[in-house]
Amino acid sequence: MDKKLYIVATPIGNLGDISFRAIETLKSVEAILCEDTRVTHNLLNHFEIKNKTLSIHQHSTEEKIAHILSQYNSLAYVSDAGTPGISDPGNKIVAKAIELGMKVEPIPGASAVIAALSVAGFSTDKFTFLGFMPMKGKTRTIQFIKNSEYTTCFYESPHRIIKTLTEMQKFLEPERQVVVARELTKMFETIYRGTLAEIIPQIMEKQKGEFAVVVKGC
Repeated sequence: MDKKLYIVATPIGNLGDISFRAIETLKSVEAILCEDTRVTHNLLNHFEIKNKTLSIHQHSTEEKIAHILSQYNSLAYVSDAGTPGISDPGNKIVAKAIELGMKVEPIPGASAVIAALSVAGFSTDKFTFLGFMPMKGKTRTIQFIKNSEYTTCFYESPHRIIKTLTEMQKFLEPERQVVVARELTKMFETIYRGTLAEIIPQIMEKQKGEFAVVVKGC
């Protein structure tokens, strides 16, 4: 029997967004690899999934990943939320699984960046995703966004969102359209639309939660 690793997308907030296929897969595998077992247990408990969980995170060594993968015939990997491999260590696990000759199968589902793009109203025939805005080299990244003809999107944390948007305001044209999605699919989901001058004051009142920022191309 071929060894198999399933890459399973999980909800980014609303648990109702998980797919039937994802639940069936998580119930069927020998063990579930998690970015954080504590976070994943909340999801598994909700759907009464009792399978063994193992922690693999960004600091896990290649040796540890290879050792775990080699012990099982069927495994699933889930990140804390959304589609694995998008701004989390999923790519390391997939690369090692391929190296070990495992079959890797995607179980698609929620992704914060795709959810944000879908409601932005900007062209998405081509777009650039930058992951989390870097702490170092932020000016260079903002210059890239300013000059890009394509829609650009990135993630930002609540304690940095105002600082990042304020710095962007120094470089982007005053009329450049931006969408900021806060707490997507959760109870307090909010979508801010307009120029940075219009959006920043609104976000200053509600800086809690995770943010996905989408900037229209120049």
